Amino acid sequence: MKIAADGISLSQRPASRGWLAWRGRERNRRFPERGEVRAIDVKEREAGRRPRAGEALTGWLTRPLASFHLVLALTGILGLFGVVMVLSASSVSSYDPRTGGGQYDLFFKHLTYLALGAGVFWLGLRLPLRKIRALASKAMAAALGMLVLVLTPLGSAGGGAQRWFVVAGQSIQPIEFAKLALVLWGAHVLVAKEHLLHRWRHLLVPVVPVTLLMFALVMAQPNLSGTITLGVVALGLLWFAGIPAGLFAALVSGAAAGFTVLALSADYRLGRVLTFLSDSPGPDSGAYQTTQALYALADGGVFGRGLGRGSANWGYLPGVANDFIFALVGEELGFVGCVAVIALYAGVAVVGTRIARRALDPWIRLVAGTLTLLVVAQAAINIGYVVGLLPVTGVTLPLISYGGSSLLVTLGMFGILANCARHEADAVAALRDHGPGRFGGLLRLPAPPAYAGLKRSRG
Repeated sequence: MKIAADGISLSQRPASRGWLAWRGRERNRRFPERGEVRAIDVKEREAGRRPRAGEALTGWLTRPLASFHLVLALTGILGLFGVVMVLSASSVSSYDPRTGGGQYDLFFKHLTYLALGAGVFWLGLRLPLRKIRALASKAMAAALGMLVLVLTPLGSAGGGAQRWFVVAGQSIQPIEFAKLALVLWGAHVLVAKEHLLHRWRHLLVPVVPVTLLMFALVMAQPNLSGTITLGVVALGLLWFAGIPAGLFAALVSGAAAGFTVLALSADYRLGRVLTFLSDSPGPDSGAYQTTQALYALADGGVFGRGLGRGSANWGYLPGVANDFIFALVGEELGFVGCVAVIALYAGVAVVGTRIARRALDPWIRLVAGTLTLLVVAQAAINIGYVVGLLPVTGVTLPLISYGGSSLLVTLGMFGILANCARHEADAVAALRDHGPGRFGGLLRLPAPPAYAGLKRSRG
């Protein structure tokens, strides 16, 4: 009798198509301890298959630090993209043989601001949120003081406005710091009065009066775009605090009416509105920037003309490195590049909303939601007036426009948002149980305090 290598007689092997099944059952009988591994099981094979892309993404998003890593990724991508676009936008306009300006002067300044902003980002990420909240009132007092001082001879005037401090040759806009201060202080006040927010008087006071005071100081510069962003912050705070829909609608209507009056109260602002409403504005009608921006977007087509090959950076579009850098994105990277930029800000909106929804601390929820709204609203306003959907207001594109105080403060906002992500319940438990991880250890990030419901008994 012939015996096979597995010890089974060849005469015992059936010649039918059930050979594989019979062999599996025979091995399970002869080697019971190996039966679970040897058996051919369709369900186990399906369970061991490689997950699909959607399933893998869903699984990754369920990780405790997914929100934190997404904030880091979005910040890095937007920052690096801004470096590339500022280099392309400024390499021609920076060169000036009359003043000795080099080809990369503006680009190197942007890199300097970005390096300083990275430090601000780290501070916003590393400082305990309870300390940031404790400093909110002092930050608001400092912001109000800066808004007052900029109107004195200490402030610097230019272009018909007085809205800057000049320190060591660098311009600083106090309105940028005021926006962040209003977010932190407003959230602190609303949470401190949480048990009284069902009364509309406690809901509105003192947040709305202080915001109106800031409106008056900013409009005295004058700076309508800064006033609009402060209004976005105030409405965002009240919305995330749970303001009744009817009262919120009344506030929005009042804010819209007020901004309309402000827009029509000065000749140059009225000219912008009339130009926006005109059916066919010509190049001499005050719409030169908007017209050139539309030409740049049209020239880009679907895939763009290539980095550094745009004509807008040759002086045809004033402010191309600042307010109108999105037009250069469209010209050099085309429709695809514009969609990619919009997708990045949509990602910021989704991730920031996720952090706010998952926050257990009401102050963290208000701060994360309002910071997200502020960044996304600024991006929407900038893109809106570049493509001709809104009147020109002068709001920069966050992390992409040429740096300065706006870049520093925006990176600080993203740092605080990343800090809020590390305070999600699952993230707190993971960081306290398994340590800060490779990235957290590199940045020397402290573990966030445990929530009462997450404390584990020892013993």
